[in-house]
Amino acid sequence: MLSGADVVLPTGIVEDGQVIIDGTRITGTTPENAHVVDVTGHWLVPGFVDIHNHGGGGASFSGPAEDVQKAIRTHRLHGTTTLVASTVTDDMDFLVRQAGLLSELAEQGEIAGIHFEGPFISPCRKGAHSEALLRDPDPAEVRKLIDAARGQAKMVTLATELPGGIDSVRLLAEHGVIAAIGHTDATYEQTVAAIEAGATVATHLFNAMPTLGHRSPGPVAALLEDERVTVELINDGTHLHPASLQLAFHHAGAGRVAFITDAMDAAGFGDGRYVLGPLEVEVSEGVARLVQGGSIAGSTLTLDRAFQRAVTTDGLPVRDVVAALSANPARVLGMYDAIGSLEPGKDADLVLLDADFALKGVMRRGEWVVDPQLG
Repeated sequence: MLSGADVVLPTGIVEDGQVIIDGTRITGTTPENAHVVDVTGHWLVPGFVDIHNHGGGGASFSGPAEDVQKAIRTHRLHGTTTLVASTVTDDMDFLVRQAGLLSELAEQGEIAGIHFEGPFISPCRKGAHSEALLRDPDPAEVRKLIDAARGQAKMVTLATELPGGIDSVRLLAEHGVIAAIGHTDATYEQTVAAIEAGATVATHLFNAMPTLGHRSPGPVAALLEDERVTVELINDGTHLHPASLQLAFHHAGAGRVAFITDAMDAAGFGDGRYVLGPLEVEVSEGVARLVQGGSIAGSTLTLDRAFQRAVTTDGLPVRDVVAALSANPARVLGMYDAIGSLEPGKDADLVLLDADFALKGVMRRGEWVVDPQLG
């Protein structure tokens, strides 16, 4: 039993609260002879859920199994207890093979599924994706990736204005896979049509899409205004101006924002030269950019840093930040019955933060990943 912390629950913040753990789950009943750990002066929040992450610790989710495990471990050390592995645009045969590898890890419970970001995206908004490998979202090819993932495909990012885009959104919705609008050059009207067809997530809102215009509001306005859409935000201080972050929270509301990392290999590792898909990336002072062209190439963010920045720099309420890092992405994945909040019956996934919101401990399914060493 963890006792004495400020515990963030869906109903509010409980001061001098406690979280009781029995095996791998949170329980409402204190077991006999329960071991009590005093965490007074700390915060207890649910484990973080990242629905868009390409790697970390010097390793990529597009790499071999040992690299994938290294990336998973890196983000767990930073509080991410549930993670969706994201691929980047590559040759279709490679993506099919990688889907097979990642699906095995999903079946083992190491990751929560697969997110295919590309190749079905706009060359006008490609960001750090290889233009030579991009293609229109032909429903048959989208289906090929879904089948390769053996039921573990969670999300596909598409530029839904491209030929086949709307039909692919419908296909994804029919198969229970999230259709995410991103890397898109769509108009407002085209985005509304995609949402009506079943798209429910905005891939890193504001980034890799037209800016909000007063005569051409584009996808940003459509995605912010529709209550069916959850908007991803990369809160690293590089991808978004603080005013854009506040705009998203104001218009979407705290219940529709999901903080993501969009992390690449350098997350939790350091500056240097890396490869993202087939493209070279230079990371300098924590900012990743393509060697050719200089486009931002994912992030080096970890979700503990996103949490601390959101509260201390952006001034967001702790409850709203917890929702964006845990509850909302858990709901997006259809996993809120098991994760996303500190409630009896759910997995014992939690993060211990100090008074300044720095990470001090991480528990996943009742086992310490980062032991708080409280003495």
